[in-house]
Amino acid sequence: MLKLRVVNGENGSNRRPSPVVRQDVGIGAVLPLAPGDSDAPGNYGAILTGLSAEEAAGRLEQFGPNSVVHQKATHWWTQAVGALNNAFILLLLALAAVAALTRDFQAAVIISVMVFISAVLRFTQEFRSSKAAEKLHDLVQTTATVTRDGVKNEIAVDEIVPGDVVHLSAGDMIPADLRLVAAKDLFVSQSALTGESLPVEKFAAGDPDNETSPLEHPGLCFMGTNVISGTGTGIVACTGPATAFGTLAKRVTGRRVETEFDRGVSRVSHLLVRFTLVMVPVVFFINGFTKGDWGQAFFFALSVAVGLTPEMLPMIVTANLARGAVNMSKKQVIVKRLHSIQNFGAMDVLCSDKTGTLTQDRVVLERHLDILGRDSEKVLQLGYLNSYYQTGLKNLLDVAILKHAEIQEGLHVATDYRLVDEIPFDFSRRRMSVVVETPKGEELLITKGAIEETLPITRLVDVDRQLMPFDDQRKDEVVRMAQDLNNRGFRVIAVGYRKFDLGKGAYSVADEAELVFAGLMAFLDPPKDSAAPAIQALGDHGVAIKILTGDNDVVTRRICEDVGIDAGRILLGSEIGKMNDAELRDAVKRTTVFAKVSPAQKAKLIETLRECGHVVGFLGDGINDAPALREADIGISVNTAVDIAKESADIILLEKSLMVLEEGVLEGRRVFGNILKYIRMGTSSNFGNMFSVLGASAWLPFLPMQPVQLLVQNLLYDFSQTGIPFDRIDHEYLRKPRRWDVGAIGRFMLFFGPVSSIFDYLTFCLMWFFFGARSVDTQALFQSGWFVEGLLSQTLIVHIIRTRRVPFLESRASAPLIALTVAVMLGGLLLPFTTLGKALDLAPLPLSYFPFLAVILAGYCVLGQVVKGWYARRYGYY
Repeated sequence: MLKLRVVNGENGSNRRPSPVVRQDVGIGAVLPLAPGDSDAPGNYGAILTGLSAEEAAGRLEQFGPNSVVHQKATHWWTQAVGALNNAFILLLLALAAVAALTRDFQAAVIISVMVFISAVLRFTQEFRSSKAAEKLHDLVQTTATVTRDGVKNEIAVDEIVPGDVVHLSAGDMIPADLRLVAAKDLFVSQSALTGESLPVEKFAAGDPDNETSPLEHPGLCFMGTNVISGTGTGIVACTGPATAFGTLAKRVTGRRVETEFDRGVSRVSHLLVRFTLVMVPVVFFINGFTKGDWGQAFFFALSVAVGLTPEMLPMIVTANLARGAVNMSKKQVIVKRLHSIQNFGAMDVLCSDKTGTLTQDRVVLERHLDILGRDSEKVLQLGYLNSYYQTGLKNLLDVAILKHAEIQEGLHVATDYRLVDEIPFDFSRRRMSVVVETPKGEELLITKGAIEETLPITRLVDVDRQLMPFDDQRKDEVVRMAQDLNNRGFRVIAVGYRKFDLGKGAYSVADEAELVFAGLMAFLDPPKDSAAPAIQALGDHGVAIKILTGDNDVVTRRICEDVGIDAGRILLGSEIGKMNDAELRDAVKRTTVFAKVSPAQKAKLIETLRECGHVVGFLGDGINDAPALREADIGISVNTAVDIAKESADIILLEKSLMVLEEGVLEGRRVFGNILKYIRMGTSSNFGNMFSVLGASAWLPFLPMQPVQLLVQNLLYDFSQTGIPFDRIDHEYLRKPRRWDVGAIGRFMLFFGPVSSIFDYLTFCLMWFFFGARSVDTQALFQSGWFVEGLLSQTLIVHIIRTRRVPFLESRASAPLIALTVAVMLGGLLLPFTTLGKALDLAPLPLSYFPFLAVILAGYCVLGQVVKGWYARRYGYY
């Protein structure tokens, strides 16, 4: 069995030995320290003074960075292959292969060109997006506290190596698989590995036996899990791919939980595929029976299948999302998961923690009062000792207390006091205690925490250094004093203490009893300057704000008033705990502010809101926000958040201003709006074309268009749509949340498809009756007329569909989209007169055709605008 041995010595260096007891901390056969190194006990051991810089550098080179498979950047060639891995692209490749096997090389080449353009554009967007994401992720670096060369340092997680001594505290992500050598009330959430929702207590324990699962062993901690409360010290055994988390990542690399956005794209894709599978055989059999040439009918049906395939959809989706991520990065917002941008736009409820999100990430200690309401130096001293010696995560209140550096100098905290023990904070007790040895030769337990949880464990009160009974009357006075401070916007905590004889031994929660009440500490936690305008802006864009906080209701109401939120009746965590699911669903609809809620209750509230049909975002930065961040459709955190909050979030704000939330919502809606433009235009155009093809196939003695002509038309049309990701979105479209509605897309297709068919049939009649293209000998003229009209009408219709307003006059498309539209329309008009057009069996059109074409296109635009206006008024979805 491989052992990590903690030795009292230098480990090959010239450092002075550290006074540490020799201790075996073998990780056991279940967790070897390093791959292939099970025969050298102690070879990769560690001393509690840590590795030297040279040792760490050598091990980093030997074992590699501490990162798992899914965290590595994707190679460009992998992305290139991935750009082809799409159902529509694969369908086109299969059609190209069929065309080649049947010696229709023109069709095979054109289809291959279409695939190439779509794949290259998609690869380019994804490659640029991934490179931008890598640069942004460098700005949000997760660190861990590690002892090296006898000094505690914060280092990047990917620089941790086997043998490093890691220090853990509440809020930390565990950076590697490690063996605990010390722990104090350490509770770890292992849900990322085991799915178990309840935290597990960990402590320094013996070697695991062969019958115990490593995940169940109390002395082992694993990468990817996180510390809920308490502190610990461990020695790293495995890093990177060798960890339990890394092994799991290898098995699930590439897998991702399907989001609402993914499901929406999938539903639309399936709608189009089903439509294709139904229509193509119908076209094939109609042409086969009416024309008698089954080979020609097959190639025409193959071309129709290509025309119905929305091969540009993956590129349009990727390009829009990538562009959205780049735009967000310019506003100092990191998009960790690309598809979360659309969820940002769909969000109609934003739940937010209060502290550090709505309020500033700086808290000021304004008052430290005794029971008589007078400023008390003793209360400040006790609070300072508590914050100074706690080894867990120091919150904003601790930071505010520790700014009183004069206390440290006056009490000689670092030299005259010594930390004996600690009882870490947890969210059930809502308080924490430290035990220090004082210059008087006694052990002093100092407790600070929420008033509701601290007053019940106090028995005496300190009045002018005289201890008196802390009866109900005096407790009521304290509660009234705290409420008065709360009403004035202060956050208030209580401070108490208890003396013990020297050498008592280990302390536990049971010792937090019969305390002496010292006084109150009052903090000013002002709201951010950007909070009120951001909340107003979100409300104007259809996003309701709900506050979920662990703070008390009085302070929460005051902050809500300051930022413009009508709190109404505040629902408390204690009330939520008594509700069944039906009552809670009713409560979340009526309630805006929830106070004194636990982390589990925050997650439950978000789950309930989602069950009510809302798309829910959550903004938080603390340990207690991690479950809610995971539960939300879109989790939003800040760069100053604890590790677990940043890891759980989809979006990270690098700036303190909350106005970027509005920008994120608008960007999400822009992204979705541009994707929907392509889908609406593609589905309605394809549906209309099928009406036209079916009628023409049954009526005409020849094909309405040659297969190769249909393919070229589709290629030019697809090229014109590549400007959609750069298009503008009307302001009124951005006013409310936007979500996938496949039913509405199908309805839109049914209404708009026949509109294009009307003008296709007018073109058929024009070519048949006016220009006399009625026979096989004159079919080239007929096909040229429909080729030009079909291409121009399809290219032009996007300008009608892209806006609810009057196109060109009230709403103008972006320059790239207009340029591509003009280029493709000119190309389509000129093609029949070129050598390429002749090769495609297109005939030059008479000049008298073009006035008719202008009238047909104008009529199409006018009727499309009328139908669009009626549809928007009738269904209110545009």
